[in-house]
Amino acid sequence: MKKNFLKAFFISLICFILAYIGIGYFILNNGIKSPRGKDSANNKNEILFLLLGIDAQDLTQEKGARTDTMMLVKVNLSTEGVDILSIPRDTRVNIDGRKGRSKINAAHAHGGPELAVKTVRQLLGLELDYYVKVDYKIVEEAVDAIGGVEVEVSQDMYYEDPSADPPLVIDLKEGRQVLDGQKSLQFLRFRKGYKDADLGRIRAQQQFMKAFIEQALRPKNLFKLPRMVPSYYRNVDTNIPMSTLTKMALSARKINTDNINLSTIPGNGKWIDGVSYYIYDENQLNIIVREMFGDYIYDNR
Repeated sequence: MKKNFLKAFFISLICFILAYIGIGYFILNNGIKSPRGKDSANNKNEILFLLLGIDAQDLTQEKGARTDTMMLVKVNLSTEGVDILSIPRDTRVNIDGRKGRSKINAAHAHGGPELAVKTVRQLLGLELDYYVKVDYKIVEEAVDAIGGVEVEVSQDMYYEDPSADPPLVIDLKEGRQVLDGQKSLQFLRFRKGYKDADLGRIRAQQQFMKAFIEQALRPKNLFKLPRMVPSYYRNVDTNIPMSTLTKMALSARKINTDNINLSTIPGNGKWIDGVSYYIYDENQLNIIVREMFGDYIYDNR
């Protein structure tokens, strides 16, 4: 297991909560600088963005780093729902400027978040412009701020990596339990023990995400989130315009956690020329894209 890792899951949930509730509220009241991106009004009552977890110790070291996790997220305030599509990092795709096909997690290494967004846009045939990029440090602070997250640990999880910085020890027992920030990181970092490899890890991340959102949206926790703003600015990078962040922040509490739809790009692992790839099922993927993101399709999917 690598020492640097980002969990697709914690990314989405944390960015969703912080960006749309804590950040907007704090900015309106304290005048912190806005994220990068054109500050143009968003007339739609929803937003589509790519969540990127970077395989780097923090965002100051992310140049040239691969994405550890990727999720496409649509938040719709009219339906009070959230659609999340996980993208396995080994998905075999075309990346502009590269010969042949590569793993999708290499897009960021070759062209930053802009190329990662472009690659996903071309893969799915969607109008996609926005991204949210984070490092794992924000997870521990956010989970502790809301009093922990209750999840079902599907199996005993144990792993040691003394070469990691800091040294990594994962030691969780099977069963339903409330994880604090440190144990949440262990849960999200665990990778080697799932029978179906990265797909098992994605399911665990998705379970964690839904539980985090449910916990964070409780009234008692909404008032705690603004204190996470300093951590947000240290550990999150986004090009979502300030006007959109503010609008979503003021309405995010409307989200119904029963309307969180989680899916993963369908496919199977395959070795090609000595490299392990995830080969997506194009027909099944087209169906999922139409169901989850139909309003954003720009081609014939």
